[in-house]
Amino acid sequence: MGLVDTVRTLANVPTLLTLKKGMAPRELDEKDCIGAQVARNAEAFADRPAIIFEGRTVTWSEFNTLANQFANTLSALGLTRGDTASVVMENRIEFLATVAALNKIGVTAALINTNLRGRQLKHCITVTNSRKCIFGEELGLALNEIKEELPLEEGDDYVFVPDAGAYSAPNWARDLSLESRNAPTGNPDATAGITLGDKAFYIYTSGTTGLPKAAVMTNRRFMQSSALAHKALYRCSEKDRFYVCLPLYHATGLMIGMGSVISSGASAFVRRKFSASNFLPEVREHDTNMLVYIGELCRYLMNTTEHADDADNPLTTMTGNGLRPDVWLPFKKRFGIKRISEFYGASEGNVAFANLLNKDCTVGMTSARVALVSYDVNTDEIVRNTDGHCIEVARGEPGLLLGHINELAVFEGYTDPEATEKKIIRNAFEEGDAWFNSGDLMRVVDVGYSLGYDHYQFVDRVGDTFRWKSENVSTNEVGEILNGFPRIRFSNVYGVAVPGADGRAGMAAMVLAEGETELDVDAFSEYVNEHLPAYARPVFVRVQTDIEVTGTFKMVKGDLKSQGYDLESISDPVYVMRPHSNRYEPLTAEFLATIRRGEAGY
Repeated sequence: MGLVDTVRTLANVPTLLTLKKGMAPRELDEKDCIGAQVARNAEAFADRPAIIFEGRTVTWSEFNTLANQFANTLSALGLTRGDTASVVMENRIEFLATVAALNKIGVTAALINTNLRGRQLKHCITVTNSRKCIFGEELGLALNEIKEELPLEEGDDYVFVPDAGAYSAPNWARDLSLESRNAPTGNPDATAGITLGDKAFYIYTSGTTGLPKAAVMTNRRFMQSSALAHKALYRCSEKDRFYVCLPLYHATGLMIGMGSVISSGASAFVRRKFSASNFLPEVREHDTNMLVYIGELCRYLMNTTEHADDADNPLTTMTGNGLRPDVWLPFKKRFGIKRISEFYGASEGNVAFANLLNKDCTVGMTSARVALVSYDVNTDEIVRNTDGHCIEVARGEPGLLLGHINELAVFEGYTDPEATEKKIIRNAFEEGDAWFNSGDLMRVVDVGYSLGYDHYQFVDRVGDTFRWKSENVSTNEVGEILNGFPRIRFSNVYGVAVPGADGRAGMAAMVLAEGETELDVDAFSEYVNEHLPAYARPVFVRVQTDIEVTGTFKMVKGDLKSQGYDLESISDPVYVMRPHSNRYEPLTAEFLATIRRGEAGY
């Protein structure tokens, strides 16, 4: 195996050398953008399919024409280079045409999680100073609930995009499809002046505190990352077809999946939402050989009934993140995958890792300057030596990943300068240095011959954020919202492991308000469902008489995390929200046993 592994690794050298030559950072003032690349595809691959969605196929020429009509209409509605427009729409052709259109006229698209409602949705629209809100018919009710609280003018600043046709545009919104029907189809003149340094998107991340933060993504970062995925991870061309079912408001689906499609001129079968039961039939029907994934998706597929012909499908290559070692090899074998190109990179981060050499169970290597430093998970603090500097961990040991901030690894940050500064570790190893705090534990792993590059493996999230249902959940934000329920005094939120599920489920330890003797389950369930999106709702609730704090009044999570929802270790009442339920109920020994067997369905 050693010789075979070495030969396979060396076979990648020509590709890597070509990639290195072509991936040198481009100047920020260079004239180019995503919309310009779409226009180039329309010229090079005019009649080739670009997107297949719900029985409809558009070619690259047709897609570019639609994006141009949207762009020229949005420009006529007053949007200009440097503005921001919020986009609240599910995966579909019109979503992609809208973001391409905004890019063509230099407008930053703030891509909002379609699960958000109320306070969080309002925050995401206002935090970027959006001049317009472009929303799909399918999200009209969510916008209607908050529009009176937004600093936008009804009738002018809301732009409606039809979907199934169940509802027409409300009287407080413009109809983009109707108004663009006779708009010019040519590429907007403004596109020629857009630069790589212009902001393309705001991608929202929960971060470690407060409400979702808007991370900046420039044209350069999107296009360079997409080119890396297209040329080195997928190694695709215009002849390939992608299966895209991840939400396109997330960087993985948009930048790695659709970004590779745009960069290469390939085509994509786009799904509104992931469906495990429809996955293989659609892969076969649409002859998709490329897949963009997250680890949770792969685990869901592994939990479906296995059939002898599962590997009889056109899929050959998949790229994504979060695929755990216990799923990696079984998934690869069951579905006949030849190449898994795992990568790692935060939406707002300044470093990335990529498994360019097809090594199993690793996020790959990086050319960036990184460090893994000692971190105390119980106190949620970086360990420093007597000089106040960070301590690098021994090879193979897990450590907090830091990415050095420099001209070649810029930290673009958030719209909030204070939030940006909180993610920077200064004077980590010497006076004046600056490092991006990833919030993730990583370790170096031995993968055999690897051209002299270290390979890394993701270990876990740390601090006040955990990942559940492919979303980052802020414990502070959830706790703040739970504290708004009048019948509890305060809450302590943390993530706990659930067998058979990726990430960590939310759990809240709560102290009831004075005079309350037991949790009002119905009222609390109603409050949680109203104020939190599904992925952020605590799965488990523990009712305590008091909550332990440190000498500086920071809530202690260590013991709570280790005890979790183990009824044998704790005497406090514990409640659970079962899958597909919206009501808490007492956790029983029988259901606990089901959870431990990995059969609960989370």
